[in-house]
Amino acid sequence: MTEHITTDKTDTPATPRLPYEGLRVVEFTHMVMGPTCGMVLADLGAEVIKVEPIGHGREGDATRKLIGSGAGFFPMFNRNKKSLALDLQTPEGMEAVLKLIATADIVSENFKPGTMAKLGLDYASLKALNPRLIYVSHKGFLPGPYEHRTALDEVVQMMGGLAYMTGRPGDPLRAGTSVNDIMGGMFGAIGAMAALAQRDHPQHGTGVGQEIQSALFENNVFLVAQHMMQFAVTGQPAAPMPARISAWAVYDVFKVKDGEQIFLAVVSDSAWAIFCEVFGLADLKADERLKTNNDRVRARDWMMPLLRERMAVYSAAELSAIFEKHALPFAPITRPEALMKDPHLLATGGLAPITLPDGRPSKTVLMPFTLGGHRPGVRTSAPQLGEHTHTLLSELGYDEAAIADMTARGITGRHAV
Repeated sequence: MTEHITTDKTDTPATPRLPYEGLRVVEFTHMVMGPTCGMVLADLGAEVIKVEPIGHGREGDATRKLIGSGAGFFPMFNRNKKSLALDLQTPEGMEAVLKLIATADIVSENFKPGTMAKLGLDYASLKALNPRLIYVSHKGFLPGPYEHRTALDEVVQMMGGLAYMTGRPGDPLRAGTSVNDIMGGMFGAIGAMAALAQRDHPQHGTGVGQEIQSALFENNVFLVAQHMMQFAVTGQPAAPMPARISAWAVYDVFKVKDGEQIFLAVVSDSAWAIFCEVFGLADLKADERLKTNNDRVRARDWMMPLLRERMAVYSAAELSAIFEKHALPFAPITRPEALMKDPHLLATGGLAPITLPDGRPSKTVLMPFTLGGHRPGVRTSAPQLGEHTHTLLSELGYDEAAIADMTARGITGRHAV
């Protein structure tokens, strides 16, 4: 990979180099899927440069201005990145971005099919400029009969079986987060990592890049593949999750004291014996109709009402303490905002401080893995529009006069300080 280190950090045992330091990524992305790919690479140390459109009524990535359920997109998926604001509909803006791409290891994009080709920024055009370039396209569908369609996470959840499996029978329901956008971006990053290894392997590296494609629909099909295989094995269609025949007898949400809810699970015969003992359920433990897990699954119709009645006298906190003491699975029903104060996340450093675009301090969620015992962190919050424009253009050889002229003509720009 090409070295593009622009910081003056000194490597020490306390601050080891991240895996992709020296890697330069140029992204043309918006919303969630493409930015997730860039976030993964940025968290792992890559210099990720977000090219944002300006001019002609555009003021950067439109995701910056989303409200409602989209308000968290930009600060979540654009940390550890730089912002370069350019009008790509001008020859000077295009010249600048091509100079940047010539120095890049990876280009990532998630616009509608044909958009990048119209700009001359598709892989076929760019590989002649930079043969080592790895080009990641995030789309709704991989090439085929559906590729012309406009896809959204909810669209592919509906057509890909996930909404059917999540909702009650006759009531398809999308998952409660952007599962395909996020996972699709992750698979784009995985593809880029594989291409890097293939390009740079010390014994059999090709020395050249390639195009990677990741898609929402195919990602969704991967998510429901276990249900497809269930049908292949059993010959029986998978029932929606709320109506499924559970593999375990006790695996459900219970309404308990003061109207609270808690998820409780008893998934083995040994766990059933412990559960009956600690809650004084000797009659159920002795019942031959409940001897094995499969027996209990078949008895759910009459067993579960009994268990719900007996668990209802406890508070959620009391049940949590008992289940935790005896290593039985349980979970409080938690809202997303409550996780900001989750004791485990706080104790393990799973939440990192950031600055929101409006200047307020907050916390964000780190990648869900460790490297050498440490989770990749937040080096910088999501950038302001064009925050790094001047520095990046200077690195590309533009002098102060040229940058000032481009700025005055609206070809490039930087955020208001």
